[in-house]
Amino acid sequence: MNLVFSSSSSPSVLLTKLTRTSHPRMLVPALLVQTYQTRRGQAIVSNSSSSKVIDHPPAAQRRLAQYHPTIWGPDLIDSFTTHYTYESHATRWEGLKQNVAKALVASSTKDDACSILKLIASVQRLGVAYHFRKEIHAALVSLISSTSTLSTTNDLHTAALQFQILRENGISVSSDLFNKFRSGEGSFKDSLSDVEGLLSLNEASHLGMPGEDVLEEAKIFSSKNLKQSMSTILNDDNLLKQVEQSLQTPVHWRMPRIEALNFIDIYQGDDSKNLALLELAKLDYNLVQSVYQIEIKELSRWWRELDFKSKASFSRDRLMENYLWSMGICHEPQFSECRIGLTKFVCILTVIDDMYDVYGFLDELECFTDAVIQWNMEAKEELPEYMKPIYIAMLEFGNELADNIFTNNGLNTLHYIQNEWVNLCTAYMVEARWFYGRFTPTLEEYLKNAWISVGGPGAMLHAYLLTQGSQLTKASLESYNHGSQLIYWASLMTRLSDDLGTSKAEGERGDVAKSIQCYMEEKGVSEEEAQDYIKGLISHSWKKMNQESAKPSIPKSIVNMCLNMARTAHCIFEHGDGIGNSIGVTKDRLISLIANPIPLR
Repeated sequence: MNLVFSSSSSPSVLLTKLTRTSHPRMLVPALLVQTYQTRRGQAIVSNSSSSKVIDHPPAAQRRLAQYHPTIWGPDLIDSFTTHYTYESHATRWEGLKQNVAKALVASSTKDDACSILKLIASVQRLGVAYHFRKEIHAALVSLISSTSTLSTTNDLHTAALQFQILRENGISVSSDLFNKFRSGEGSFKDSLSDVEGLLSLNEASHLGMPGEDVLEEAKIFSSKNLKQSMSTILNDDNLLKQVEQSLQTPVHWRMPRIEALNFIDIYQGDDSKNLALLELAKLDYNLVQSVYQIEIKELSRWWRELDFKSKASFSRDRLMENYLWSMGICHEPQFSECRIGLTKFVCILTVIDDMYDVYGFLDELECFTDAVIQWNMEAKEELPEYMKPIYIAMLEFGNELADNIFTNNGLNTLHYIQNEWVNLCTAYMVEARWFYGRFTPTLEEYLKNAWISVGGPGAMLHAYLLTQGSQLTKASLESYNHGSQLIYWASLMTRLSDDLGTSKAEGERGDVAKSIQCYMEEKGVSEEEAQDYIKGLISHSWKKMNQESAKPSIPKSIVNMCLNMARTAHCIFEHGDGIGNSIGVTKDRLISLIANPIPLR
């Protein structure tokens, strides 16, 4: 079957094949020759005969989405407390870090590739690798230069684990190494029955890139055999749990902080565990949590002062849930400024999104879009009263960020910031026109706009500006552009995950069609078939992200933030709309991430 894909910045069409899938033929968005204009009074445009326009637009009455009130009131947030602080636990924390660093150094001198790899994998999954970047790099350099290399080992578990870790750490490695585990006919050998090896193979297969057919085959082979082997490992709770989790969501797709909490539980049951590493992981988790508590309290004060609860009561009041986005994208403790700034960006974006999606009339939204393009306080005078505080909040936030960067770095970044808000609101305006015109775009048309309207490009720009500190220079801003394709695929992945989780609720209240509905309408298929198709696009987007992540021209910080944005989207929308309806899984995760520390004993 043929899949047609396109990049976000080139009109050329990329032809890709997915093998051994049950998906129907998929047409994935190419760039449209015509573009959507949002100037007041201009008609909706489309170059596709598959697009649908229905007469009789909706009646001019305010719509409300009936979102539930926040479950995280300011008093509750202010009550968050912990006795884990860096000051009171500094001695023990530093001692544990030294012990783990010594273990990593010692492991790199041993001729036992599997034990080195398992230790590095554990350090990474436990969420403490940011303390040991030098030691991990040295251990990997030592490993690939020794005789116990990936090219010589015949142990599937070791080969797959090394492949996974090398790619995770940006070290080039060919997927051809798995050919030794295939028969003469090209299929993986039936004798590969070791569950731990199959588990590692399944995890490694999710770091594949377009065209790496062997990894697609490895995914199919390992998942099939893991499902069949589950009855044989019922007495090994730890291994069974890891197999179940891998089949549901591979490690590469998991949000780092949630995976750290999850793997601490798994690692405790590992007979070969390093006790210092386990204690460090628990203590570090609690110490980082104390930083999160300080940040969310500061954000709570800012959110109360904006008073959008009364000034924009139609919108989602989701401070804590929006903080989850920021924590997911940039979780390390030294990035407080980024998490605070990025949460403010997402909070303001959410209100504006709800205004365009649900509450605003078309002529009002035209006015707001024009005001964003003008980007000055005088423009607010043309807006309806309810829009003015929203516009002011956006303008003041953008200007303040630009002023701070100019003061500290001597760089004028306002045009970058303004451009992202203009792009975002222009994309919202396209969707508003679709809604008021009762227009159902093709999937191609929808995704061309939706990868922007999901807010991914804007989030990545703000995250990059807020993490660079004194290292932000004219040259580093230019290097940011090298990541444009990665940002595109991460944003597309975020949009598709969002649509899978939210389309049911949004469809019930009559919102503009999302990717699933667009594909159903265009191809005449069932909802289940459309969902399967979208899941196929998500898998392909991950391959493209893996490909872009390997490019040395892209700063590592952009790579990490883009991957983490996609992971966070998967986490938030895995069980439905984790933002709009945040009472269930999202609530439990926030309690674990921010409120409840891990007992050390």
